[in-house]
Amino acid sequence: MADDDHSELPTVLVLRRCPFIALLEPKCSQKFNLLKAWDSPLPQDQFLTTHARSVQALLSSGNGPPITAQILQLLPSLKLVVTNSTGLDHVDLAECRRRGIAVANAAKVFAEDVADTAVGLYIDVMRKISASNRYVRGGLWASRGDYPLGSKIGGKKVGIVGLGNIGLEVAKRLEAFGCSVSYNSRSKKPSLSYQFYSNVCELAADSDALIICCGLTEQTHHMINKEVLSALGREGVIVNIGRGAIIDEKEMVECLVRGEIGGAGLDVFENEPNVPKELFSLDNVVLSPHQAIVTHEAFVALGELVTGNLEAFFSNKPLLSPAVIN
Repeated sequence: MADDDHSELPTVLVLRRCPFIALLEPKCSQKFNLLKAWDSPLPQDQFLTTHARSVQALLSSGNGPPITAQILQLLPSLKLVVTNSTGLDHVDLAECRRRGIAVANAAKVFAEDVADTAVGLYIDVMRKISASNRYVRGGLWASRGDYPLGSKIGGKKVGIVGLGNIGLEVAKRLEAFGCSVSYNSRSKKPSLSYQFYSNVCELAADSDALIICCGLTEQTHHMINKEVLSALGREGVIVNIGRGAIIDEKEMVECLVRGEIGGAGLDVFENEPNVPKELFSLDNVVLSPHQAIVTHEAFVALGELVTGNLEAFFSNKPLLSPAVIN
């Protein structure tokens, strides 16, 4: 396509290069003029001011940079933020609401893959799969004999914190394993038969495991604290595929080191990519580098959803996955 034709395409601002943008670019660049802030020698504020009147849509990543009030103030013509994540903790939703800026997220695109990872982490901790793999590879089976017993999945009481799209998929998988599912969420869901707990500490006390599926907000920051972990108890397992800061990581590490909870399966951390080194030597902890969403199928579906949202916006049609920001 000629440069002059390309310049007539709708402009979409992208602040930072990331792997997802690289995957999306071949398809998106045929339909949109991707305005790449990193290609400009100008400081970001000056770059945004230069293009302030022409930018109506912004494509953002859950990995940053955050879409702050300061950035939004520099883009008075902005009407849409499209993010490649389900979580919206990197977007100033209050400022978007104040300015009448719509937000579209990944909606259900990642739900099944993240649920698979959540249940996989839980099974790994309970059946000691990663730990026994290291045992075999280290030649310890021959020298020390059989590996210690794991624990059965069926019959366990599992509490899900956050019964949205991902939480529901986790519940469906756990039911297939014969687990008893209960949940904590912002409100009770009358259409579901799972037992509801309005208090997460009470949920923990009545569960063999907690699986964290909620988003990170001011209300959920460090929601899983010392009190909740103590209620979960010495045999309890915690799995987190939400956001790292939902758990008070320092307290969790201390509980694991002291044997005050039974184990953990963690895909997210409070200060990524930095992970507490105390966890590295614990065989009852399974670690994953925030990759619950990382499948080829999910990224293809996400690319289609992002492109569809942008096409809908520039055609004055309803967004495919509008986020509720009230």
